[in-house]
Amino acid sequence: MGNLARNVGLLSIASFGTKLMSFLLVPLFTNVLSTNEYGVYDLAFNSISLMIPIFTQNIADGVLRFSMDEDVRKEDVFAVGLRDLLLSIPFALVALIAVKICGAFSDLDGHYLVIFVTYVVQALSVIVVYYVRGLDNFKDVAVSSLLCSALIIACNLLFLLPLKLGLQGYFWANVIGPFAQCVYLFARNTPASISIHASSGRLGDDMHSYSLPLIANNIAWWVNNVSDRYIVTFFCGVSANGIYSVATKIPSILSIVQSIVGQAWTISAVGEYDPEDSDGFFSNMYAGYNCVMTIACTIIVALNIPLASLLYSKDFFAAWHFVPFLVISIVFGALSGYLGGILAAVKDSAEFARSTVIGAVVNIVLNFALVPVIGPNGAAFATLICYWITWCLRVRRIRDYIRLHFRLGRDLLSYVVLFFQGASYYLFAEGTAVLLVQLFFVVLVMGLYLKDVRLIVSRTHFLLREKRGNSRVK
Repeated sequence: MGNLARNVGLLSIASFGTKLMSFLLVPLFTNVLSTNEYGVYDLAFNSISLMIPIFTQNIADGVLRFSMDEDVRKEDVFAVGLRDLLLSIPFALVALIAVKICGAFSDLDGHYLVIFVTYVVQALSVIVVYYVRGLDNFKDVAVSSLLCSALIIACNLLFLLPLKLGLQGYFWANVIGPFAQCVYLFARNTPASISIHASSGRLGDDMHSYSLPLIANNIAWWVNNVSDRYIVTFFCGVSANGIYSVATKIPSILSIVQSIVGQAWTISAVGEYDPEDSDGFFSNMYAGYNCVMTIACTIIVALNIPLASLLYSKDFFAAWHFVPFLVISIVFGALSGYLGGILAAVKDSAEFARSTVIGAVVNIVLNFALVPVIGPNGAAFATLICYWITWCLRVRRIRDYIRLHFRLGRDLLSYVVLFFQGASYYLFAEGTAVLLVQLFFVVLVMGLYLKDVRLIVSRTHFLLREKRGNSRVK
């Protein structure tokens, strides 16, 4: 529990700073870039996020998991990841050339060089960051994340305003930050002697056996997260995709909590796994996590329109329509990720992938059924349903490995309330009516979790008091 609290604390500093700085950029790029330009960037970046697990054999997940094991040489684990990255580069290059020749995405013309560089830097970044996380060096991860974000913002301000580089500047700013993060983490954590031939031994085989099934999982997560952008682009155009993509900026507030706990959780789940959950650690963590995510969700949904007014320029303001269901979907994505941490602890990568793939198939089917009829709102609803299905499947499967105690009836009721809260925007979207309706839902959700809130507050107060007492003793 102590390690989890420390890791969450370090990642809170990094993630809060990172998301805060990213938020400061939203008014900038929604004023400087057109909806079409942002739609192009979004498609390119999300295409890269699909290429990375496929071309690198998803080795980053293997690097994270095996760098936690005590009986392996850490430098060999990193060497396997680095070798797979180097082998992936020709495949990425050929894929981009093929897309260029086919003319499949004419909007990407003039950006292929920076897209290729972005692929290399992003693939390297995820391997290095996962390796350092596996070493349990969250302090360096936190510092490097802040460095990355500060450079992205500084470069955006320079490239978009005085230099007026437009979309090219936005691309390069998002290359320089992650590259600097890699350099920092290399200098702090990478062993001086690395042999890429390590991947030819048993360790490389074991890592690939673990990572390869998770390719399907990562592709499925990609489908759940971003495939809807392509379907929205196909049926509604690039500009509509730009607006829909910007709609994810408000849900990203909630994703701060998800990313902080999720990144720290997998590490702690491996170290503290107990099938009987005899001390209630896993059950209490789930209850607290669910409580925080649900309450944060209802508050963010209630503040949807004020936040949109603050963050989005005139052309992007319509994005608020797509926010409610996207925010609610993050709750189920977060809880699925929590249960996925337990599956990672027992190395059940097949079930990890199966549940995500089923959710992804549902997502694709619903997107093609709903987007042509109701536009981007159909994509948001499909995302919510697919994450809910993934969560349901993992709740059933996790009982084979650990005894978790859920207050399932209360939780399901709160999720129904969240759904109606989001849907209410389509009945009450203006004036005092929407404020009163949203306030009602917030109070209702808070009431359902009142006992949990009191428990979290009392435990936090106890831990802080105990920490102060220990400091005085020292």
